[in-house]
Amino acid sequence: MSEIEDYNQQKPGKTSKQHNILPIWGNEQTMNLNPLILANIQGSSYFKVHLFKLKTYHEVVDEIYYQVKHLEPWERGSRKTAGQTGMCGGVRGVGAGGIVSTAFCLLYKLYTLRLTRKQVNGLLQHTDSPYIRALGFMYIRYTQPPADLFDWYVDYLDDEEEVDPRAGGGGSTTIGALVRQMLIKLDWFSTLFPRIPVPIQKQIEQKLAEHNRQSNASKGANYRGGGIGNGNNSSASSAGNYNTGRTESDRREHDDRDRRDYGDAEKYSKDRPVRRDDRDRERERDRDRERDRDRDKDRRDRDRVRERHRDRSRSRDRRDRSRERPRHRSRSRDRRHR
Repeated sequence: MSEIEDYNQQKPGKTSKQHNILPIWGNEQTMNLNPLILANIQGSSYFKVHLFKLKTYHEVVDEIYYQVKHLEPWERGSRKTAGQTGMCGGVRGVGAGGIVSTAFCLLYKLYTLRLTRKQVNGLLQHTDSPYIRALGFMYIRYTQPPADLFDWYVDYLDDEEEVDPRAGGGGSTTIGALVRQMLIKLDWFSTLFPRIPVPIQKQIEQKLAEHNRQSNASKGANYRGGGIGNGNNSSASSAGNYNTGRTESDRREHDDRDRRDYGDAEKYSKDRPVRRDDRDRERERDRDRERDRDRDKDRRDRDRVRERHRDRSRSRDRRDRSRERPRHRSRSRDRRHR
Protein backbone atom coordinates (compact mmCIF):
# COMPACT_ATOMS: atom_id res chain seq x y z
CA MET A 1 0.00 0.00 0.00
CA SER A 2 2.87 2.35 0.71
CA GLU A 3 4.10 2.06 -2.88
CA ILE A 4 0.65 2.93 -4.20
CA GLU A 5 0.47 5.94 -1.91
CA ASP A 6 3.91 7.11 -3.05
CA TYR A 7 2.86 6.71 -6.68
CA ASN A 8 -0.31 8.73 -6.12
CA GLN A 9 1.70 11.47 -4.46
CA GLN A 10 4.10 11.64 -7.41
CA LYS A 11 1.29 11.86 -9.97
CA PRO A 12 0.52 15.44 -11.03
CA GLY A 13 -2.81 16.78 -9.89
CA LYS A 14 -5.71 16.73 -12.29
CA THR A 15 -5.59 19.71 -14.63
CA SER A 16 -8.15 22.25 -13.58
CA LYS A 17 -10.74 23.41 -16.04
CA GLN A 18 -9.45 26.95 -15.79
CA HIS A 19 -5.90 25.89 -16.65
CA ASN A 20 -7.10 23.79 -19.59
CA ILE A 21 -8.59 26.82 -21.38
CA LEU A 22 -6.20 28.10 -24.02
CA PRO A 23 -6.46 31.88 -24.56
CA ILE A 24 -6.12 33.29 -28.07
CA TRP A 25 -3.49 35.94 -28.80
CA GLY A 26 -3.95 38.63 -31.44
CA ASN A 27 -6.94 39.00 -33.75
CA GLU A 28 -9.60 36.53 -32.65
CA GLN A 29 -11.68 37.04 -35.82
CA THR A 30 -8.91 36.20 -38.30
CA MET A 31 -6.63 33.86 -36.27
CA ASN A 32 -3.86 36.24 -37.43
CA LEU A 33 -4.06 34.69 -40.90
CA ASN A 34 -3.33 36.58 -44.10
CA PRO A 35 -6.64 38.21 -45.23
CA LEU A 36 -6.41 36.69 -48.71
CA ILE A 37 -5.85 33.19 -47.34
CA LEU A 38 -8.67 33.61 -44.83
CA ALA A 39 -11.08 34.83 -47.53
CA ASN A 40 -10.23 31.84 -49.71
CA ILE A 41 -10.71 29.45 -46.78
CA GLN A 42 -14.11 30.88 -45.86
CA GLY A 43 -15.19 30.89 -49.51
CA SER A 44 -14.05 27.35 -50.37
CA SER A 45 -16.67 24.65 -50.79
CA TYR A 46 -14.42 22.20 -48.94
CA PHE A 47 -14.56 24.33 -45.80
CA LYS A 48 -18.20 25.44 -46.11
CA VAL A 49 -19.69 22.07 -47.03
CA HIS A 50 -17.42 19.20 -46.04
CA LEU A 51 -15.68 20.56 -42.94
CA PHE A 52 -18.93 22.08 -41.69
CA LYS A 53 -20.15 18.54 -41.03
CA LEU A 54 -17.21 17.79 -38.72
CA LYS A 55 -18.20 18.77 -35.20
CA THR A 56 -15.61 17.16 -32.93
CA TYR A 57 -11.87 17.38 -32.38
CA HIS A 58 -11.36 13.69 -33.19
CA GLU A 59 -13.23 13.96 -36.50
CA VAL A 60 -10.99 16.84 -37.59
CA VAL A 61 -7.84 14.92 -36.56
CA ASP A 62 -8.99 11.96 -38.68
CA GLU A 63 -9.56 14.31 -41.61
CA ILE A 64 -6.01 15.66 -41.23
CA TYR A 65 -4.66 12.10 -41.23
CA TYR A 66 -6.39 11.19 -44.48
CA GLN A 67 -6.26 14.45 -46.44
CA VAL A 68 -3.22 16.59 -45.57
CA LYS A 69 -0.19 15.94 -47.80
CA HIS A 70 1.73 19.22 -47.42
CA LEU A 71 1.75 22.41 -45.32
CA GLU A 72 1.77 25.19 -47.92
CA PRO A 73 -1.15 27.68 -47.98
CA TRP A 74 -1.93 27.09 -51.68
CA GLU A 75 -2.34 23.95 -53.72
CA ARG A 76 0.45 23.36 -56.19
CA GLY A 77 0.06 25.11 -59.54
CA SER A 78 -3.18 26.89 -58.56
CA ARG A 79 -1.65 30.31 -58.00
CA LYS A 80 -0.86 32.43 -61.07
CA THR A 81 1.67 35.13 -60.17
CA ALA A 82 3.64 35.33 -63.42
CA GLY A 83 3.92 38.84 -64.81
CA GLN A 84 2.77 40.49 -61.60
CA THR A 85 5.05 43.01 -59.93
CA GLY A 86 5.15 45.15 -56.82
CA MET A 87 2.37 44.55 -54.32
CA CYS A 88 0.73 42.13 -56.73
CA GLY A 89 3.84 39.99 -57.08
CA GLY A 90 2.47 37.30 -54.79
CA VAL A 91 5.57 37.22 -52.58
CA ARG A 92 3.65 37.92 -49.37
CA GLY A 93 0.29 36.46 -50.29
CA VAL A 94 -1.29 39.72 -51.43
CA GLY A 95 -1.52 39.01 -55.14
CA ALA A 96 -4.11 36.95 -56.96
CA GLY A 97 -5.24 33.97 -54.91
CA GLY A 98 -5.49 30.34 -55.90
CA ILE A 99 -6.96 27.15 -54.48
CA VAL A 100 -6.36 27.30 -50.75
CA SER A 101 -4.76 24.14 -49.36
CA THR A 102 -6.47 21.44 -47.35
CA ALA A 103 -3.94 21.98 -44.55
CA PHE A 104 -4.89 25.63 -44.02
CA CYS A 105 -8.62 24.85 -44.23
CA LEU A 106 -8.20 22.26 -41.48
CA LEU A 107 -5.97 24.60 -39.47
CA TYR A 108 -8.76 27.19 -39.46
CA LYS A 109 -11.31 24.47 -38.68
CA LEU A 110 -9.28 23.59 -35.57
CA TYR A 111 -9.38 27.26 -34.64
CA THR A 112 -13.18 27.32 -34.86
CA LEU A 113 -13.27 24.48 -32.31
CA ARG A 114 -11.31 26.64 -29.81
CA LEU A 115 -8.93 23.87 -28.78
CA THR A 116 -8.04 23.33 -25.15
CA ARG A 117 -4.49 23.00 -23.85
CA LYS A 118 -4.92 19.24 -23.58
CA GLN A 119 -6.13 18.96 -27.18
CA VAL A 120 -3.20 21.00 -28.52
CA ASN A 121 -0.76 18.78 -26.61
CA GLY A 122 -2.56 15.81 -28.13
CA LEU A 123 -1.80 17.19 -31.60
CA LEU A 124 1.89 17.78 -30.79
CA GLN A 125 2.38 14.24 -29.46
CA HIS A 126 0.24 12.41 -32.01
CA THR A 127 1.85 9.24 -33.36
CA ASP A 128 -0.26 8.57 -36.48
CA SER A 129 0.98 11.30 -38.84
CA PRO A 130 3.67 14.03 -38.78
CA TYR A 131 1.18 16.36 -40.49
CA ILE A 132 -1.12 16.20 -37.45
CA ARG A 133 1.82 17.27 -35.29
CA ALA A 134 2.90 19.98 -37.77
CA LEU A 135 -0.58 21.53 -37.81
CA GLY A 136 -0.46 21.57 -34.01
CA PHE A 137 2.79 23.55 -34.12
CA MET A 138 1.29 25.91 -36.73
CA TYR A 139 -1.80 26.39 -34.56
CA ILE A 140 0.46 27.47 -31.67
CA ARG A 141 2.48 29.78 -33.92
CA TYR A 142 -0.64 31.58 -35.13
CA THR A 143 -2.62 31.77 -31.88
CA GLN A 144 -0.26 31.89 -28.89
CA PRO A 145 1.66 34.86 -27.43
CA PRO A 146 5.22 35.19 -28.80
CA ALA A 147 6.65 35.07 -25.28
CA ASP A 148 5.20 31.55 -24.80
CA LEU A 149 6.38 30.04 -28.10
CA PHE A 150 9.74 28.75 -26.87
CA ASP A 151 8.13 26.99 -23.89
CA TRP A 152 5.71 25.26 -26.26
CA TYR A 153 8.44 24.20 -28.69
CA VAL A 154 11.46 23.45 -26.49
CA ASP A 155 10.70 19.73 -26.03
CA TYR A 156 10.59 19.21 -29.80
CA LEU A 157 13.67 21.12 -31.01
CA ASP A 158 15.61 17.88 -31.61
CA ASP A 159 12.68 15.77 -32.82
CA GLU A 160 13.88 13.54 -35.67
CA GLU A 161 10.52 12.54 -37.20
CA GLU A 162 10.50 13.41 -40.89
CA VAL A 163 7.88 15.55 -42.61
CA ASP A 164 7.68 17.11 -46.07
CA PRO A 165 5.95 20.54 -45.92
CA ARG A 166 6.40 21.37 -49.62
CA ALA A 167 3.52 20.95 -52.09
CA GLY A 168 4.53 18.29 -54.58
CA GLY A 169 7.25 16.94 -52.28
CA GLY A 170 10.99 17.40 -52.48
CA GLY A 171 11.48 19.37 -49.25
CA SER A 172 11.74 16.68 -46.60
CA THR A 173 12.90 17.90 -43.20
CA THR A 174 12.44 16.99 -39.53
CA ILE A 175 9.92 18.15 -36.96
CA GLY A 176 12.80 19.71 -35.01
CA ALA A 177 13.95 21.74 -38.00
CA LEU A 178 10.37 22.79 -38.70
CA VAL A 179 9.91 24.02 -35.12
CA ARG A 180 13.20 25.96 -35.24
CA GLN A 181 12.12 27.63 -38.47
CA MET A 182 8.84 28.71 -36.89
CA LEU A 183 10.75 30.28 -34.00
CA ILE A 184 13.26 32.29 -36.00
CA LYS A 185 11.64 32.98 -39.41
CA LEU A 186 8.52 34.89 -40.38
CA ASP A 187 8.28 33.50 -43.92
CA TRP A 188 6.17 30.43 -44.48
CA PHE A 189 6.18 29.68 -48.20
CA SER A 190 3.98 32.41 -49.77
CA THR A 191 2.65 33.88 -46.51
CA LEU A 192 3.89 35.16 -43.13
CA PHE A 193 3.59 34.07 -39.54
CA PRO A 194 2.60 36.71 -36.95
CA ARG A 195 5.50 39.03 -36.20
CA ILE A 196 7.52 38.46 -33.01
CA PRO A 197 8.66 41.63 -31.16
CA VAL A 198 12.40 42.22 -31.37
CA PRO A 199 13.13 41.86 -27.61
CA ILE A 200 11.27 38.54 -27.48
CA GLN A 201 13.02 37.38 -30.67
CA LYS A 202 16.40 38.06 -29.04
CA GLN A 203 15.37 36.08 -25.97
CA ILE A 204 14.29 33.17 -28.19
CA GLU A 205 17.63 33.21 -30.01
CA GLN A 206 19.53 33.24 -26.69
CA LYS A 207 17.47 30.31 -25.40
CA LEU A 208 18.06 28.44 -28.65
CA ALA A 209 21.82 29.00 -28.38
CA GLU A 210 21.79 27.77 -24.78
CA HIS A 211 19.74 24.74 -25.78
CA ASN A 212 22.20 23.95 -28.56
CA ARG A 213 25.17 24.19 -26.17
CA GLN A 214 23.51 21.86 -23.68
CA SER A 215 22.47 19.45 -26.41
CA ASN A 216 25.98 19.39 -27.89
CA ALA A 217 27.52 18.82 -24.45
CA SER A 218 25.15 15.95 -23.67
CA LYS A 219 25.77 14.38 -27.08
CA GLY A 220 29.53 14.65 -26.59
CA ALA A 221 29.29 13.04 -23.15
CA ASN A 222 27.13 10.29 -24.58
CA TYR A 223 29.60 9.50 -27.35
CA ARG A 224 32.58 9.63 -25.03
CA GLY A 225 30.80 7.27 -22.65
CA GLY A 226 30.16 4.78 -25.40
CA GLY A 227 26.44 5.54 -25.84
CA ILE A 228 23.64 3.30 -24.73
CA GLY A 229 25.41 0.10 -25.64
CA ASN A 230 27.78 0.13 -22.63
CA GLY A 231 25.00 0.54 -20.07
CA ASN A 232 25.76 4.20 -19.29
CA ASN A 233 22.16 5.11 -18.53
CA SER A 234 22.88 8.61 -17.21
CA SER A 235 24.54 9.76 -20.43
CA ALA A 236 21.85 8.05 -22.50
CA SER A 237 19.06 9.83 -20.67
CA SER A 238 20.83 13.21 -20.93
CA ALA A 239 21.01 12.84 -24.69
CA GLY A 240 17.22 13.27 -24.86
CA ASN A 241 15.65 12.55 -28.21
CA TYR A 242 18.94 12.76 -30.09
CA ASN A 243 19.58 9.85 -32.41
CA THR A 244 22.83 8.22 -31.28
CA GLY A 245 23.18 6.35 -34.56
CA ARG A 246 24.26 9.45 -36.45
CA THR A 247 27.79 9.60 -37.77
CA GLU A 248 30.46 12.04 -36.62
CA SER A 249 30.30 14.01 -39.87
CA ASP A 250 26.51 14.35 -39.58
CA ARG A 251 26.82 15.67 -36.02
CA ARG A 252 29.53 18.16 -36.96
CA GLU A 253 27.50 19.49 -39.89
CA HIS A 254 24.38 19.74 -37.73
CA ASP A 255 26.28 21.75 -35.10
CA ASP A 256 27.77 24.07 -37.71
CA ARG A 257 24.30 24.78 -39.06
CA ASP A 258 23.05 25.60 -35.59
CA ARG A 259 25.87 28.05 -34.99
CA ARG A 260 25.28 29.97 -38.23
CA ASP A 261 22.61 32.18 -36.65
CA TYR A 262 19.86 29.67 -37.39
CA GLY A 263 19.60 30.24 -41.12
CA ASP A 264 16.93 28.88 -43.45
CA ALA A 265 15.11 25.68 -42.74
CA GLU A 266 17.20 23.99 -45.42
CA LYS A 267 20.24 24.47 -43.17
CA TYR A 268 18.65 22.25 -40.54
CA SER A 269 17.59 19.55 -42.93
CA LYS A 270 19.65 16.57 -43.93
CA ASP A 271 22.16 16.36 -46.77
CA ARG A 272 19.67 15.05 -49.26
CA PRO A 273 17.70 18.32 -49.75
CA VAL A 274 20.95 20.28 -50.07
CA ARG A 275 22.09 18.06 -52.91
CA ARG A 276 18.66 18.40 -54.44
CA ASP A 277 18.98 22.18 -54.35
CA ASP A 278 22.32 21.91 -56.16
CA ARG A 279 20.68 19.78 -58.82
CA ASP A 280 17.82 22.28 -59.10
CA ARG A 281 20.28 25.13 -59.59
CA GLU A 282 22.12 23.10 -62.21
CA ARG A 283 18.85 22.41 -64.00
CA GLU A 284 18.04 26.12 -63.91
CA ARG A 285 21.39 26.91 -65.50
CA ASP A 286 20.73 24.28 -68.18
CA ARG A 287 17.31 25.76 -68.84
CA ASP A 288 18.81 29.24 -69.11
CA ARG A 289 21.37 27.95 -71.60
CA GLU A 290 18.62 26.23 -73.58
CA ARG A 291 16.56 29.43 -73.62
CA ASP A 292 19.59 31.43 -74.79
CA ARG A 293 20.24 28.91 -77.55
CA ASP A 294 16.59 28.99 -78.60
CA ARG A 295 16.63 32.78 -78.68
CA ASP A 296 19.80 32.79 -80.80
CA LYS A 297 18.27 30.24 -83.15
CA ASP A 298 15.05 32.26 -83.46
CA ARG A 299 17.07 35.40 -84.09
CA ARG A 300 19.08 33.66 -86.81
CA ASP A 301 15.90 32.29 -88.40
CA ARG A 302 14.34 35.74 -88.43
CA ASP A 303 17.49 37.19 -89.99
CA ARG A 304 17.41 34.53 -92.72
CA VAL A 305 13.75 35.24 -93.46
CA ARG A 306 14.44 38.99 -93.66
CA GLU A 307 17.43 38.32 -95.91
CA ARG A 308 15.28 36.19 -98.25
CA HIS A 309 12.67 38.93 -98.44
CA ARG A 310 15.36 41.48 -99.25
CA ASP A 311 16.81 39.24 -102.00
CA ARG A 312 13.39 38.70 -103.51
CA SER A 313 12.59 42.40 -103.51
CA ARG A 314 15.97 43.19 -105.09
CA SER A 315 15.47 40.58 -107.81
CA ARG A 316 12.01 41.99 -108.57
CA ASP A 317 13.49 45.48 -108.86
CA ARG A 318 16.16 44.22 -111.28
CA ARG A 319 13.56 42.45 -113.43
CA ASP A 320 11.39 45.55 -113.52
CA ARG A 321 14.31 47.76 -114.55
CA SER A 322 15.38 45.26 -117.23
CA ARG A 323 11.87 45.33 -118.70
CA GLU A 324 11.82 49.11 -118.80
CA ARG A 325 15.14 49.57 -120.65
CA PRO A 326 14.18 48.08 -124.08
CA ARG A 327 11.15 50.36 -124.27
CA HIS A 328 13.29 53.49 -123.88
CA ARG A 329 15.71 52.27 -126.52
CA SER A 330 12.97 51.56 -129.01
CA ARG A 331 11.52 55.01 -128.57
CA SER A 332 14.91 56.63 -129.13
CA ARG A 333 15.44 54.55 -132.29
CA ASP A 334 12.05 55.60 -133.58
CA ARG A 335 12.99 59.22 -133.14
CA ARG A 336 16.21 58.76 -135.14
CA HIS A 337 14.44 57.06 -138.01
CA ARG A 338 12.00 59.92 -138.25
